[in-house]
Amino acid sequence: MHRVRIQFGKTGPLRFTGHLDLAQAWERLLRRARVPVVYSKGFNPQPRLNLAAALPLGFTSECELVDVWLEAHIPAAELLQRLTAAAPPGLTIHKVEEAAIKAPSLQSQLKAAEYNIVLEPLPDLKGRVDALLAAVTLPRERRGKSYDLRPLVLAIWLDAEGIGMQLAAMPGSTGRPDEVLLALGLDAPVARIHRTRLIFKPG
Repeated sequence: MHRVRIQFGKTGPLRFTGHLDLAQAWERLLRRARVPVVYSKGFNPQPRLNLAAALPLGFTSECELVDVWLEAHIPAAELLQRLTAAAPPGLTIHKVEEAAIKAPSLQSQLKAAEYNIVLEPLPDLKGRVDALLAAVTLPRERRGKSYDLRPLVLAIWLDAEGIGMQLAAMPGSTGRPDEVLLALGLDAPVARIHRTRLIFKPG
């Protein structure tokens, strides 16, 4: 058995595909590419694959990761070529590499994510960002539950097109960029939110 780690982008029409549907898209892609995937045992066998982090609907990304367990070894260059040829619109394969078979799951090692957000028109944000970073707490509510957004905001920076941010992305403590935009008094639905980096624990 072999384990490979695949970095891919999620753009275009695929940005409106949810996490579970994305996993199914990967299952279809692996079948089309004739990749010998390991399946679970039991009444309803499932392909053994592990996506790093859910990406909310409407967001795009260039840094998504999926681990796939294979029954037989395929050289990384060949696998990259086969996946690229079979990929649906909006799913771009960037990189394929070997991963340790017994390495921890991607989700358990993830600690933060970075986003680039394009705003049109671009408002004057410096005062709002300074105030947010100076805040001791940022009470928010998600799905009927109150939480503090402030400790989930690790960094914010401004650029020529909008705003960048690094947010915590651990189980039970995940910051959402659209919530940060709302805390800044911005209209989150009209922003173009793009994930640029996943940050993992060392080792």
